[in-house]
Parts: sequence; C-alpha cells; structure tokens
Amino acid sequence: MCISQIQDLIVVQLNQAVANKLTSSVDYLRESFVGTLERCLGSLEKSTPESCTHNVTSNHLKQILNAAYHVEVTFHSGSSVTRLFWEQIKQVGYPQCPVLARLVRRLTCVSPQIIHRITWVNPPSITAEWKRKVAQDAIESLSASKLARSICSQFRTRLNSSHEAFAASLRQLEEGHTGRLERTEDLWLRVRKDHAPRLARLSLESRSLRDILLHGKPKMGRELGRGQYGVVYLCDNWGGRHPCALKSVVPPDDKHWNDLALEFHYTRSLPKHERLVNLHGSVIDHSYSGGSSIAVLLIMERLHRDLYTGLKERLQIALDVVEGIRFLHSQGLLHRDIKLKNVLLDRQNRAKITDLGFCKPEAMMSGSIVGTPIHMAPELFTGKYDNSVDVYAFGILFWYLCSGSVKLPEAFEKCSSKDQLWTNVKKGSRPERLPTFDEECWQLMEACWNGDPSQRPLLGIVQPSLQSIMDRLCDNSDQKSGNLEDSN
Repeated sequence: MCISQIQDLIVVQLNQAVANKLTSSVDYLRESFVGTLERCLGSLEKSTPESCTHNVTSNHLKQILNAAYHVEVTFHSGSSVTRLFWEQIKQVGYPQCPVLARLVRRLTCVSPQIIHRITWVNPPSITAEWKRKVAQDAIESLSASKLARSICSQFRTRLNSSHEAFAASLRQLEEGHTGRLERTEDLWLRVRKDHAPRLARLSLESRSLRDILLHGKPKMGRELGRGQYGVVYLCDNWGGRHPCALKSVVPPDDKHWNDLALEFHYTRSLPKHERLVNLHGSVIDHSYSGGSSIAVLLIMERLHRDLYTGLKERLQIALDVVEGIRFLHSQGLLHRDIKLKNVLLDRQNRAKITDLGFCKPEAMMSGSIVGTPIHMAPELFTGKYDNSVDVYAFGILFWYLCSGSVKLPEAFEKCSSKDQLWTNVKKGSRPERLPTFDEECWQLMEACWNGDPSQRPLLGIVQPSLQSIMDRLCDNSDQKSGNLEDSN
C-alpha cells in the first residue's frame, strides 16, 4: 500500500509537469486570439436559434486546449520491467535534482502504519530515507524514450478526437446560423438597394429646401469646367462664403438621382478634412432649362487649379492625395475614382480630393463597375474588390504626376474606346517607364498598380515612402545649389 501511494504521488506530479511542459511548448495554445475565438463562439452559441448547441462547440474547444492535461503517464508506459521494481527495492542515493528532492520530501508524509498492513515476511523499516529510495528508484526506472512515445501518442490521439468533435460541432453551429445569415443578407440588400437611396434622397431634398430658404438660389458665373455628369460654374458669393464653385447636375433618371443623393449624403456626413473639398450646401432648381428639367446645384469650396494646369509641386501633391485617401478609408469609404480631374489645388498648391460621386462605404459595395478605365484596377471588372482599388488608382495618378504630362501612356494611346482600354488593363498593360523617372518613384508606382491586390502596399507604407523620396530629392537640390554658390 505504501509503495502504491508513493507511485501514485509520483504519477500525479509527473502528469502535471508533462502537461505544463506540453502546453508551454505549443505556441498556439498561448496566443491571444484563442481568447477572442472563445468569446466569438460563446456569442454565436448564445444567438443560435432555439439554443440548439448548448455550448457544445465551446466545450469541444476547451477539450482541444486542455488536451495536454488529459495525457496519462503511468509506470507501465515508461518501461515494461517497471512492475518488477515495486517488488525489488534497490538501494539508491538521495536525489540531487531539487525538483525531485521536493517530490521525495512530500513522500515522507505517507503514514508508516499503512506499510505494516502489507503481508511481507520481513517488512522494511518505514522511514523517510526508505521512502526517498523507493521514489528515487521509481523515477530512475522510467524509460525516457518509451515514455515520450506514449505521451506523444496520447497527445496526438486526444488532439485528433477533440478536433474532430470541435469541427463537427462547428458545422452544426454554422447550420444553425445559415438561415439567420440568409435573412440578414436579404435585409442588407434591401437597405443598399432601397432604403439607403431613399433616405439619402430625402436628406438631399430637405437640405436643399433649407438652404434655398436661408441663402437663396446661387448665381451662376462663368463656366469653370465640365465632366461626364455635370458642369462646374463660378459662384461669387453664397451663404456668406466666397468665392464658391457651383456644380450643376441634371439627373436623367431615378438611378442617377439616387447616386447623386448618396454622393451628397456621404460628403455631408464626413468630418471636415483639409485634403477634401468642402461642400457648403445644395439647391434643387425646378426652373432649370425653362422648367423642362430639374437640376441639383451643389455649392462647394472654390479652388483655383486642377492637376491639368499645375504639376510643379508633384511629390507634395502626391502626399496630399494619399493623406486624403487614407482619411476616406478611415471613415470606411472607398473613393473609386481617383484621377487627375478629381484632384484640385488651392492657392498654395496643396491638393484636395473632390467628386465623391462613386464614393461608397466598403460594406455597401455592390460589385458595380465604376471609375475611369485607365485608373481602374483589374479586379473591379470581377465585382469583388476592396479599398486597394484606390491604391491602384493612385499608382496611375502618380505616373501622371511624375511624367508632368496629361498624355495617355503608350500602352493605351491606340485604344479607340473604353472597351479597348478595359481589355488592355485586364490583360496586364501598364504605363511605361519614362527616362526622367526616379528609380524609387518607379518602384512605388509598380507596387501600387500590382495586378494582385494583396501585393499592393498599404497607404500607411506609401505615405512615408513618398516623404522619404521628397526629403532625398530636396537634399540633393540643396547640395546642388550649394555647389553652384561655391563655384561662383
């Protein structure tokens, strides 16, 4: 009985040590995402219809995480001759290992009276020293290789069985949520296609009524420019702000009305940012073209140049554009139409992004194909894309900035239609490298317009790269100026 107690105590301590060692050696069991996974599963189980899982999935995950603590170390798994040890007590020295020493000291607490119940002819003297020898021999009799094989086999078996049970319960949990997710998808589509445009249009109409009552109808000045969907005029003064720019848009149908209303909504809901053109207000003109059509007048901040007429401070402009795009992304929005015409300059040649007509929240992406062909990332044609399409468009814009020209790249010069442009982009055609390009600038362009969205750099990497290029070029310019002064 005494020997059995000693053996059991050793096994308990050894099991605990093995489990702790296994757990600490498997990094995944100590990663922070494990706690996140547990919380997510718990939340899903709580929201499962009719509570069909009863925390089964969470329990199976715990079994995986605790698999190491279910590995059983026995003296039979250590050596085939170990059982003989308990029948023949050998004389050994006191263990030198501090850990084993503490273990052996605990064995001295075993009651000597139990030992006398063993029917030995010549029972040994039950002393602390005798117990130490028994424990030491028990530990030394274990076969390390056999014990390791037994532990690995048990650990593998328990992990596999726990994982299979976890995967099965996870599939059951997924099935329980499938119906709910389908209903959520239907609601999401209804919000995107129906409710959001209606609310945006109501917001546009009510805001326009308020603005015309407070500030009156703006007076159109000379034409400043025109695009695909509207004409921009000068407006000397409106609502106490001057000078202003007035964008006149005549929506031909409900779809264009909805798109314009959403543009107005997203622009108005954005916090003010120094890299975005400010929208002051809107007015709906029912008397436009003699009352034959309705025009929406968007009154915005007047800037003095666009990139077609100002390409000198190109790197600073590129930095400003990246800053503006990053701000939009931080608000959950994609611009989807970054190009020369949609970047304006103030009197200090600092850039601001305008025309949020194609701007949408990332969660509201419908897979529609929008934008200007040469600036459009290839994945836009598949309908599956994310905010990296703005990185691609910036790469093309940066090519124009560095080239100092508005001419089409050679790869697209012979394209006679948008369809041909799209075809070339999808085939991998990109702008050529010009002799005047800086090596770092060219590498940055190529990275931004990479055909694989996952390989494009994040804007948080693009921005410091641009700053580094700008600092280097400025330093070189200063050195050249200094050399000229010295020579004079």
